[in-house]
Amino acid sequence: MKKILKNEGVQAFVASIICILLGLLIGYIVLLFINPSGAGESIVNVIKNFFTWSRPQSQMKQLGNTLAKTMPLILCSLSILFSYKVGLFNIGCAGQYVAGACASLYAGLAWGWGWLPCMIFAIVAGALLGGITGLLKAYCNVNEVISGIMLNWIALYTSNTLLTNVKETASPYTLYLDKTNPGAILPTLGLDKLFNNNSNVTIAVPLTIVAAVVIWIILSKTKLGYELKATGNNRNAAKYAGMTQNRNIIMTIAISGALAGLGASLLYQTGYMRWECTQSSVPAMGFNGIAAAFLGGLHPLGAIFSSFFIQHITDGGQYVNTNFYSSQISDVISSVIIYLCSFVLFIKLTMKKMLAKSDEKKGAK
Repeated sequence: MKKILKNEGVQAFVASIICILLGLLIGYIVLLFINPSGAGESIVNVIKNFFTWSRPQSQMKQLGNTLAKTMPLILCSLSILFSYKVGLFNIGCAGQYVAGACASLYAGLAWGWGWLPCMIFAIVAGALLGGITGLLKAYCNVNEVISGIMLNWIALYTSNTLLTNVKETASPYTLYLDKTNPGAILPTLGLDKLFNNNSNVTIAVPLTIVAAVVIWIILSKTKLGYELKATGNNRNAAKYAGMTQNRNIIMTIAISGALAGLGASLLYQTGYMRWECTQSSVPAMGFNGIAAAFLGGLHPLGAIFSSFFIQHITDGGQYVNTNFYSSQISDVISSVIIYLCSFVLFIKLTMKKMLAKSDEKKGAK
């Protein structure tokens, strides 16, 4: 058993499970304080999400909606963990996500582009915004957190301004992409039929899984990944070894931005959501990616499961008893889990110390 617990992957999994259980427990306690009579049923419904529906067809349709919102979250978490593995904290992921959303929607609505050019444009927009952060970090030694936060707001208000040109007259929302330019909607490749003809399930699903595998391969199996991680761990040592540290920093955040931009296009090009041109806060997707990355143990494949869980809990909030509770209780639970994710590394360190002490006691005997 101890040999299993010494495995890094197992430790990350155990730490994540502890965070999830504590988050659910705290959410249940909050429900008890509000109204104890329906607390048990509501917390179960939050966990069940689409399983609260009795008909299998309805369950599959709602599962499809959850998957549609999970794919961009996975890509945002990949964006965060990719830069973090290289020693950078790309909090500008939220702004890069916004840039991708703006690029894909504007290209589809204003210029009438097809789905693939819109997607590529979103990737480029995210990469360019990330590249600015990388340039400032590499050549001006500007902390990527500070520049990333500033660029988040620049991206938001720039997007609001640009997308005002393609919004409805009587509402702050952009035009319906599926009605204005159906060619910009992502193809389903028949996946919609698996989810009771839910057109929100598109090529985004396989693309996201492929992206996660590619990031894992880059970080773990390639010379580029080794150089990027070496630069992040010790810039001076990497420079001494002949690695181009400035190029690696810029490339890292640009790739992170590209992933976030892709995530935005995979959501907005389904037609499932529209952009609100009057919103005054950056979408939470980029920030939730931080939680998903850490909850997944900073592993690309772990990010897939952690992202699905967070979105599953968030969507489950609509099934609480609204006579007693707000549907935002799911946001409370997910927020607590997000907060507890900051302790994942601490929990892992605690486990390692406990195992080391146990080994010392055995050695002393």
